[in-house]
Amino acid sequence: MILKLTVYHGNFVDTPSLGDVRIRPQTTIGVGTDGKILFIKEKSQDPLRDALDFDQTLQPSEVAVVKISGSQDGSFFFPGFVDTHVHASQYPNAGIFGSSTLLDWLQTYTFPLEASLKDADTARAVYNRVLDRTLANGTTTASYYTTIDAASSNLMARICAEKGQRAFIGKVCMDQNSPDYYVELFKECKHSTRQVVDYIKKELKDEKIQPVLTPRFAPSCSRELMSWLGQLAHEEDLNVQTHLSENLAELELVAELFPECENYSQVYDNHHLLTKKTLLAHCVHLSDKEIELLKLRGCGVSHCPISNSSLASGECRVRLLLDNGINVGLGTDLSGGYSSSILAVARQALLVSRHLAMKETDAKKQEHVNLSVEDVLFLASLGGAQALSLGSVVGSFEVNKQFDAQLINLDPVSSNVDVFEWQRTSWNDSPKEGENQKLARNLLAKWLFTGDDRNTARVWVAGRLVHSYPASAT
Repeated sequence: MILKLTVYHGNFVDTPSLGDVRIRPQTTIGVGTDGKILFIKEKSQDPLRDALDFDQTLQPSEVAVVKISGSQDGSFFFPGFVDTHVHASQYPNAGIFGSSTLLDWLQTYTFPLEASLKDADTARAVYNRVLDRTLANGTTTASYYTTIDAASSNLMARICAEKGQRAFIGKVCMDQNSPDYYVELFKECKHSTRQVVDYIKKELKDEKIQPVLTPRFAPSCSRELMSWLGQLAHEEDLNVQTHLSENLAELELVAELFPECENYSQVYDNHHLLTKKTLLAHCVHLSDKEIELLKLRGCGVSHCPISNSSLASGECRVRLLLDNGINVGLGTDLSGGYSSSILAVARQALLVSRHLAMKETDAKKQEHVNLSVEDVLFLASLGGAQALSLGSVVGSFEVNKQFDAQLINLDPVSSNVDVFEWQRTSWNDSPKEGENQKLARNLLAKWLFTGDDRNTARVWVAGRLVHSYPASAT
C-alpha cells in the first residue's frame, strides 16, 4: 500500500496571535503527502481511528502514526522556528567580532570571508554546516543572505532543497563602496541576480525554495542598481530583504551618500524597494516618520537582538513597531549574532525589552514595553512567518497550513532543562480550573530560558522529517 496520510498525536502548542499561547493536549493532526494539515482532532484517544473517520476510503496500512507516548511528560509539538535574517556565508565567523562596530566589522571580518565562498568546496562545507545547525535548532524556514557569487548562491539553494528546509535565497547585490576584491559592476550584478532568480524558479522548481532580492544595504548599492532591483521586484512579485537603520555611523554614511533623501527608509522607498514583501533587518534607530512609512508600505521587520547587542548597535523598540501594526520576526543575523538558535534570540529579545522598559519612568509604560514569553515565542514562529509574507502557509497549527513542526522534549538525559515532579502537568484540564494551563506555561518558560538544541527531538518541514536528535526519548 502507498502511504496517503500521516497522523501526529500528542500535546500541541502554538501562538495564534501576539501574547497568546494555545495549548491543545492529546490532539491528533492529520497531514497529507503534500505536507498540508488536513484535520485537527482535539481530545483524541485513537489517532488511527481519527484518520479513518476523516477519510473513510483509507485503509489502516495507508496511514502512518507518529504518537508521542505519555500524557504527563515534557514533550510537545511546537511550530518550526522562522529565522528572518541569517547570513549563511558568515557562519565560520560566529562568535568572532572583537570590539568592532558594524562598519569596521564588515571590512575586517565579513567581506574577506564572504569572498572566499566563491570556491565551491568552501561554500559547500559552510552551507552544509549552517543547514545542519539551524535545522537542529528547530528552524524550518530561513531567509538567507549568501554572497555576490551566483554559483555559490545556487549551491545554497540546492542544499536547502536536499536537506528539506524552507528557505529564501538572497544573492547579495553590491556595486559601490565595497572592497575591490568583493564588488560587481552594475551589469555584472544584474546578470548574476538573474542567474539566481531563474535557476531557483525555472530549474530547481522546489516550492519551498524562493529567491529574494538582496541589496546588501544602501551604502553598497548605486541608485541605478536599487532602481533596477525595485523594478524587478514589482515585475516578478519577488521578496526583498536588506538592512535598515542598524548603526548610528551607518545612518551618517547614508545621509552623506543620499543627501536628497530625508531619512534612510526614504532611500529604499525612492527606488521602490519598500513593498508588502520587503523584510528589513534591525530597524534600531527609526524615526517616527520612518515607522509610518514602513507601516504604509506593509514591510516586515527582522529583530536581531543578539547581533545588536554584540556589535553595540542599539536596542530595537519592538513594542512600538508592533503597536504600529508592523509585522516583526526574529533573526539570528549570523555572524553578527553568535548563535544559530532562534530560541536563544527569543530569550535575548525578551531581555532587550526589559532594558528598554527600565528606561521608562512610568510603571504602565514599563509593563507595556516588556515582551512576555508568549510574545517572543510568537515572534519566533507566526510573527516571523507574517514578516516574510508566509503567515497563511506556516507559523501555527491550522488546517490548510503546512506541517512545519518541531517536537520538543524537556527530558533527554543530556538536557540543560531540569523539571521536577511537582512542576509537571498532564496538560489536560484538571478539577482545579487553570492549574495545568499554568504548569504548561511554566514549562514553556523553562524551555525558553534554559532549553537548547538538545531539546529539539525531531523536526519536520512540509511533513518530511528533516532532523532527529539521537538521544531523545520520544
